[in-house]
Amino acid sequence: MYEYDHRIVLTLDAGGTNMVFSAIQSNMEIIEAYCLPAYADDLQKCLDTLIEGFTHVWNQLPKAPVAISFAFPGPADYKNGIIHDLPNFPSFRGGIPLGPFLEEHFHIPVFINNDGNLFAYGEALAGALPTLNERLKKQGYHKEYRNLIGVTFGTGFGSGVVINKQLLTGDNDCGGDVWVFRNKLFPHMIAEESVSRRAITRVYNEQTEIKDETLTPKDIFRIAEGEIAGDRQAAVRSFKQLGEVAGDVIAHLLTFGDGIVVIGGGIIGAAKYIMPTLIDELKSSLSTFSGATLSRLQMEVVDAQDEDSLKQAVLEEGREMEIPNTNKKISYNPHKKTFIMTTSLGTSTAISLGAYAYALHQLAD
Repeated sequence: MYEYDHRIVLTLDAGGTNMVFSAIQSNMEIIEAYCLPAYADDLQKCLDTLIEGFTHVWNQLPKAPVAISFAFPGPADYKNGIIHDLPNFPSFRGGIPLGPFLEEHFHIPVFINNDGNLFAYGEALAGALPTLNERLKKQGYHKEYRNLIGVTFGTGFGSGVVINKQLLTGDNDCGGDVWVFRNKLFPHMIAEESVSRRAITRVYNEQTEIKDETLTPKDIFRIAEGEIAGDRQAAVRSFKQLGEVAGDVIAHLLTFGDGIVVIGGGIIGAAKYIMPTLIDELKSSLSTFSGATLSRLQMEVVDAQDEDSLKQAVLEEGREMEIPNTNKKISYNPHKKTFIMTTSLGTSTAISLGAYAYALHQLAD
């Protein structure tokens, strides 16, 4: 959408350990990323780092940027640029007006949002959504998809919803958030307790006699692959459980978002173990008290990365129906479908493109 826009936006990938600064123009990163330590436990050092990083990037640009835009963890009042209490940024306790601080220093607009929202926005405007529509069009499929649900599996369970190119933020900056959804397997727990890095480690340790809290999802994936010693079946089950709970949450999202689904985040590297269970959950059934069985979703779920499934979906075109008492006909397609896939842009790139598009969109309002 903004591939021909020559305005420049400063961006930031903010983590509790490092901050990576860059700049985007025409949907492309135009300088080499610049990394600095975050100093998450020292407010003044953290703020100084932000000034140093953005200044370093600005000094390399061919012209002045029009805005700063980046993802930052919540809770937050994103509209006003205020970051609240963060577990991995202890120096922000009590709330810090980060956006206004940067605006005062650089004298350009500053836009902040969470990574789930910006991931979904980037995929909707420059990633999965336009790419899928182009693929379907080339195969003769006449429907164009306009809505996208983006979810990320990482330290936590991130998400965002884009409706007809509009990011759902909500009145309280909570629109589309799913990490606090009810957990299918543990109804008194939040979904994130089963859809996160800590969940993979916990489930693996629960199913093995060796309790090792230092194991990472990457370690457990390597165990599942047989690359290092460990219980391969327990490793696979830990990823499958994540897929089941995530699938249950995504099914709820699809009932109101009704778009395609794209998944990113560090843990999606184990997609071969996660996605089959996740898709099975989306394709599952529910019952009524009368004994009727209904599909979990009103639409059929198609794995967009399976070419055979995609081709079959395209073949199921509509038909013409006669309008009673006339000689006219109307087109009708009874086949409702949604498509699911993992990110091809990469999570970090999608977030950066989302931040870029979000800034330009806000400037236009």
